[in-house]
Amino acid sequence: MESSSPAVPFPLLQTPIETTYRACTIPYRFASDNPRKATPVEIQWIDLFLNSVPSFRQRAENDPTVADAPAKAEKFAQRYTAILEELKKNPESNGGPPDCILLCRIREVILRELGFFDIFKKVKDEENAKAMTLFEGVVKLNDSIEDELKRAENLIRGILAGNIFDLGSAQLAEVFARDGMSFLASCQNLVSRPWVIDDLDAFKLKWTQKTYQKAVIFVDNSGADVILGILPFARELLRRGTKVILAANDLPSINDVTYPELLEIVSKLKDENGQLAGVDASDLLVANSGNDLPVIDLTSVSPELAFMSNDADLVILEGMGRAIETNLYAQMKCDSIKIGMVKHSEVAQFLGGRLYDCVFKFTVV
Repeated sequence: MESSSPAVPFPLLQTPIETTYRACTIPYRFASDNPRKATPVEIQWIDLFLNSVPSFRQRAENDPTVADAPAKAEKFAQRYTAILEELKKNPESNGGPPDCILLCRIREVILRELGFFDIFKKVKDEENAKAMTLFEGVVKLNDSIEDELKRAENLIRGILAGNIFDLGSAQLAEVFARDGMSFLASCQNLVSRPWVIDDLDAFKLKWTQKTYQKAVIFVDNSGADVILGILPFARELLRRGTKVILAANDLPSINDVTYPELLEIVSKLKDENGQLAGVDASDLLVANSGNDLPVIDLTSVSPELAFMSNDADLVILEGMGRAIETNLYAQMKCDSIKIGMVKHSEVAQFLGGRLYDCVFKFTVV
């Protein structure tokens, strides 16, 4: 369902939203800071976005859907760089003070104004096709684990391993362009536990005690992330009798999966009986989150998603942008999981962890 109505707050956010929720985990500045002088944290994050400009320009100049793409890609790089440099000099300019939502929003606005609507389309399509051929094997591997708790842990590790396919990270974009990424190798190579935030044991205990009625999962990247990480976990929830809503972006942003793309993926993976590798998928729904960024402000989701989520008893936010950078401390009215891999050294530093560390935050209400 395309979302055309005005956005509404996500109904499972703890109220009053005005005092309990802010879509920014890392404080870029405090009330005592000089409003006209960029803080060290603001400069650090502006530099992070500056470092990603070359990889975005390269994607844009190779966009076959845009006439004169190289010249327009150069224009994007110049415009975005100029705004970021201006924010360093005057943090109140360009809608500031900056946070990661504003920095992402400005980048998307400039790209779209120049006619670039989906510069990662080619790589998303390639990675989705590749991951779909591996889906059955990954599911069989999970199904072969008879111990319920070991299987649950393996599925969680799969989500974390899949989450490495993130082309918004300049470093990972470079690695991906050079070497590609192997899902199974990523599963083997996750950093050792305990992770920087590690509630996995508490979750496993709850897993044995409770079957959730309805779960809402805010998904992240295309390819291995959604197909080999999220979907096997969603399938396990379905098998346990949980209704599952997968909430995906309305519009393209980086290599995040969009609502139309996810509908197509799920449709292709289901067999003629509507099953997902032998599990009835009639209780699996795909929803348009109303979002168009790689991060998310939960005060602004589509009315359709809000309506569908109203009676959910588990909310899962996945990925560095949604789960860690904007919603790590978001309080829900029901149980919640924030899960993702730390792919920016600035986030690792804030959390007191390692680069490529894992976050698994499980909160019981």
